[in-house]
Amino acid sequence: MGKHALVFGASGVTGWSFVNELLHDYPKKGIWDSVVAMTNRPLKREDSLWPDDDRLQIVSGVDLLNGSQEDLENALKEKIKGVNNITHVYYLAYKANADMQKELEDAVSMFKRSTIAVDHLCPAMEFVVLQTGAKMYGCHLLDNHPTDYIHVPLSEDQPRLKAPYHDMLFYHPQLDWMTEYAKDKKWSWCDTRPDIIIGFVPNQNFYSLGTVLGIYLALYASVEGKSAECPFPGTSKSWVAKSNDSCSDMIARQSLHLSLHLPIGQKGEGFNVADAKSPESWSTKWPQLCAYFGLRGTGPPKDGVDAPEMRKYINEHIDAWKTLEQQYGLKKGVADSDLTFQGFEYFLMTQFDFDRQYDMTKTYSTPKEAPFTEERSIMEAWGPVFDRMREGKLIPADCRADSPQQVEQAQ
Repeated sequence: MGKHALVFGASGVTGWSFVNELLHDYPKKGIWDSVVAMTNRPLKREDSLWPDDDRLQIVSGVDLLNGSQEDLENALKEKIKGVNNITHVYYLAYKANADMQKELEDAVSMFKRSTIAVDHLCPAMEFVVLQTGAKMYGCHLLDNHPTDYIHVPLSEDQPRLKAPYHDMLFYHPQLDWMTEYAKDKKWSWCDTRPDIIIGFVPNQNFYSLGTVLGIYLALYASVEGKSAECPFPGTSKSWVAKSNDSCSDMIARQSLHLSLHLPIGQKGEGFNVADAKSPESWSTKWPQLCAYFGLRGTGPPKDGVDAPEMRKYINEHIDAWKTLEQQYGLKKGVADSDLTFQGFEYFLMTQFDFDRQYDMTKTYSTPKEAPFTEERSIMEAWGPVFDRMREGKLIPADCRADSPQQVEQAQ
């Protein structure tokens, strides 16, 4: 019997790649008989860039917080064809909110309600994946991130954050509830922990560094000209800080691998997910990303000169971007969308100025008899994101460097 996948949050920065990898038959042809892509906002298949595949159902308009538990289960039963056949559930849904307490309450409620629903509706269910992230290690606390009881390389066996930070993170109540709820279930589950997620988003997203960087660098090359120097929009400390990028394709592949290979009954383990075993820094990434657009990526400005701010640059040149929208038939309103938390990229590029690299030993050795082995280089991770943005008319189709050798020379 083939497997049947259900992806919550399918149009998000991670969920998109899960659906894409499933429809491209990862890890091999013949495993996946159907794929259900759950999205909050409507998404046309032609806009998604997913393959035109009869196995795909795109289901939108189901609010995981709306109505009673019975209402939610009825909605899923009505909208998802063959819901009783679902074997694998990938929970990647997220609802951002400026009110952190409200965000926490919604995140926990959404996960509880959806998990209870699939448990009731899917008697064939085998595995559930919950995506958490680097906040498990306190990276989001910046200057307050713990270094005494949590230290690099960040490994899955390190302790949880202590109070008060423990109580401010919705991952913990999600995991605690799931541990208790699933302990007697026949299906298994795990959580996966990416750092900054690099991925393509067809429907816009609250946080998508790949989208902002693609727009910024395409605009910069158009305004300043190809071969222009493009200074790093961060600090001398963030320029050399070590971390592991997590491109959405690799997150999907590692998560699918775990969900298919973890032993039955092995429940509730956490796994770091990332592009490679070894960390990188912006000092190695930035020149290569700029070279994709024909620019010469340089380090942060010196001698007291302020680093450029990407959002400020985009806003100051929004008329130039609108000209590009018209000239190339780009989707309108993406560069200055209200659906994006404007300014988050400054936070990521400047304030993450400390080492936060992962220990990837567990993911690359699980299970022992068939461990995950694939790694991706910087441009193997980032290049497809920019390529998809070009195909999806988010950036100009001809913004890529005339000579691919430019990218290779920057490596």
